[in-house]
Amino acid sequence: MESLYLLIPLSVIIVFIALWIFFRAMDSGQFDDLDGPGMRILQDDD
Repeated sequence: MESLYLLIPLSVIIVFIALWIFFRAMDSGQFDDLDGPGMRILQDDD
């Protein structure tokens, strides 16, 4: 039971850190163009 007093706050902190990283990546524009690199590799460069 005592381990839950440590694990529950620790897991909540990890979830908030993961959400912060995800929203920071979204704000920086990392997920703006998902189709461009996939189509660029199919184009033939002469």
